[in-house]
Amino acid sequence: MIHYHVSFENPLTFYVQIQMTFDVAAAATEALELQLPAWRPGRYELQNFAQKLQHVVIEDAASGEALAARKITKDRWQVTGAAGRTVRVRYNFYAHQMDAGGSWLDESQLYLNPVQGFMYVEGRQQETCQLLLELPEGWQIACGLPQSGPNTLQAQSFDHLADSPLIASPTLQYRNYEVGGLPFYIWIQGECPVDWTRLVEDFRAFSQEQLALFGSFPAQDYHFLNQILPYKHYHGVEHLNSTVITLGPAELLMTEGLYKELLGVSCHELFHAWNIKSIRPAEMQPYDYARENYFRTCFIAEGITTYYGEYLLARAGVRSAEQYFQELNTVLRKHYDDYGRYHLSVADASMDLWLDGYKPGIPDRKVSVYHKGALVALLLDLTLRQLSGHKRSLDDVMRRLWEEFGKTGVGYTEEDYLRIVNETAGRDMQAYFDKFIYGTAPLEEPLNRVLGFVGCRLRIDENLSVSEGTYGFRTVVKNERTEVTDILPDSPAALSLTVDDEIVAVNGRRVAMNLQSLLSDGADHHELTVFRQNRLVTVALLADPAHRFWQKITVEKLAASTPEQQTSFRQWMKQDF
Repeated sequence: MIHYHVSFENPLTFYVQIQMTFDVAAAATEALELQLPAWRPGRYELQNFAQKLQHVVIEDAASGEALAARKITKDRWQVTGAAGRTVRVRYNFYAHQMDAGGSWLDESQLYLNPVQGFMYVEGRQQETCQLLLELPEGWQIACGLPQSGPNTLQAQSFDHLADSPLIASPTLQYRNYEVGGLPFYIWIQGECPVDWTRLVEDFRAFSQEQLALFGSFPAQDYHFLNQILPYKHYHGVEHLNSTVITLGPAELLMTEGLYKELLGVSCHELFHAWNIKSIRPAEMQPYDYARENYFRTCFIAEGITTYYGEYLLARAGVRSAEQYFQELNTVLRKHYDDYGRYHLSVADASMDLWLDGYKPGIPDRKVSVYHKGALVALLLDLTLRQLSGHKRSLDDVMRRLWEEFGKTGVGYTEEDYLRIVNETAGRDMQAYFDKFIYGTAPLEEPLNRVLGFVGCRLRIDENLSVSEGTYGFRTVVKNERTEVTDILPDSPAALSLTVDDEIVAVNGRRVAMNLQSLLSDGADHHELTVFRQNRLVTVALLADPAHRFWQKITVEKLAASTPEQQTSFRQWMKQDF
């Protein structure tokens, strides 16, 4: 067994003291290697957690004698002469990152994501682990790990430990509910108003809908760990039988705007308990915490989950169809705002998460596995429903993945997913994959077609902003300076402007937070004066009457739908048309 001990002396420093203790066999001949994870599941980029460690000491636990050790990579240590000893590794860990993937220490709580701060012994990742927390009197622990004693948690393996965040605090609130005999816990850390009756009712509803979809659950219980913060924030991360959600501002928790965010992210993260934590790509069976785990199927892990995260809230009756469409329209806007959709497929974007998937990146380079992934999931779901008259859907694909791969612990491949989609459809779906998964074909026409099957359509409205809709550029005002931030390729602006231009005048009139009004004079051409790299330049913009840019694309119900379409809508949404 590997033993971990966590304590803290002065929470004002944000430093947590971590110790790791384990026995080494007397017959061991090879050097010992200790690895700190370089990334965490749920965010597929290297994060180099070793930069959070201070003063690493590796010693004989009995004598205190320092062992011969040296660092061989940025986050890996090699130890010699450890045979027959009890090794203790101790260091300080800086817990000062308040988001759903971080860790935090202050006078009011200890919030810890073990994957950030716990090392493992190479080759011994499958050993059981014990975690002892040294906490002040009266503090309670919220965690998905079972407790074997006071402040003592047990894990089946390092992966189990690393994927089990915890919050320890004297002010934790919680309620629990059951679905099919399975206990679910809603934990809240933070000063906020909570309508527990409404919260539990809504959480139970979407939990029931998800369990009904899959038929069984991957764990014995589930924990929603909520950090409700006094400032604006939004983030969620999935784990084996828990999720951490950071949300704020706290005083607005039960208002419509923030409450819908809480429901959406909670439903999304619970779906991940099946899709990625259990139904896992072959490339991640098991996780390799030391380096990138490249996989091309994040459009399944995150795209399908993004689709279901909002859709199931409507299907469970927690949100109305109109409220669901509002969230779907947000996804559409984000997808169509980025012309990277013409340059990178969603499968290649899955690979590129490890490159720059969580940063804005250079203009028009990439596509979102979340947003396009959700839209191609919607397209597939409605296509399967249309082909089968609602006898089959994306639900069936997910159940097959759960039965064949989630329950068995076998990782799935791209070919497995394609096979299951083909078998569910009862026909060859290669064209769908070639166009929308491995290609960059536009989604407007196929989406509009399948939405018609359920009595809806894609509505395309002109962008009334002259700078965006007519000329194809966007600006932001910084300290009363109007700067160009985005330019669409092949737009009039692309021939005259560049990103970071500061626009100072339109047709000789000074720009002072009034760019749109100066452009809205009815003319089809304008002369702009700009500072470009601190040099004053005058450029001409000439409209192209045949083209409009950054159009608004939304989903709406058909004004004149047929009874068949309305029936189809009810079968899809489980709500009246």
